[in-house]
Amino acid sequence: MVKQNSIKAASVQLEIPDEESKEQRIERVDKMLDNLKDQDLILLPEIWATGYFSFENYQKEAETINGPFVQRFSAKAKQLNAWLFAGSFVEKDGDHYYNTSVLFNREGKIAGTNRKIHLFRYGSLEGEILTAGDTPAVVDTEFGKVGLSTCYDLRFPELYRAQVDQGAKILLITSAWPHQRLEHWKLFNAVRALENQCYLISCNCAGTTKGILMSGHSQIVDPWGVAMASAGEYETIIKSEINLDQIDQIRETFPQLKHRVLKS
Repeated sequence: MVKQNSIKAASVQLEIPDEESKEQRIERVDKMLDNLKDQDLILLPEIWATGYFSFENYQKEAETINGPFVQRFSAKAKQLNAWLFAGSFVEKDGDHYYNTSVLFNREGKIAGTNRKIHLFRYGSLEGEILTAGDTPAVVDTEFGKVGLSTCYDLRFPELYRAQVDQGAKILLITSAWPHQRLEHWKLFNAVRALENQCYLISCNCAGTTKGILMSGHSQIVDPWGVAMASAGEYETIIKSEINLDQIDQIRETFPQLKHRVLKS
């Protein structure tokens, strides 16, 4: 696999209107992605097809890892010739359901998956319906190793340090983070990038769904914790070009990761 020195990244921040069906939303997003044929890496939000807060639809709209959702966006990644972090969907595996995100390579093959480790239980039924994952996901790509995580995971720094210890240099976060805790979202986006000296790309939901205002503000953050691109509170696409050489340069210039005393 030939490593690239820079990549063009895009985060597709979506609104999840209640009146829109899963099928309608998938068709709409599929067409939106047609505008991103010049990108190397594209992100989508958490459980965007069903809608994160549509708990009543989780089990009836759940799919296997080889189901229509995965097949559809496998084909899309291949069509776009891009790495596509398609966000997450409700995965059915036997008697269990998971919040599973999927990263496709340029050929449309599954490069990696992640079952959300930290399930949200504050005003959410996620922890009652779903089963938690238990393994930090780190995936080899043509632009280095990337760590995959989901929404509430952002509050747990040990997950990202474990990913860095496995070689991750880019952190990808799919999310459905409410506006009520917007300041926390912005803080964690910056801090997780800064403390791990990684690029961080997040993709969040926007607008109002099930009466809950989402926070938006998807971001592309550099290893100094500075946002290179940031969305507002509405549906939009943000883009930035990532200089992969900068990661090693920053880690050598300010070698905080080498100065760690306490290690897990």
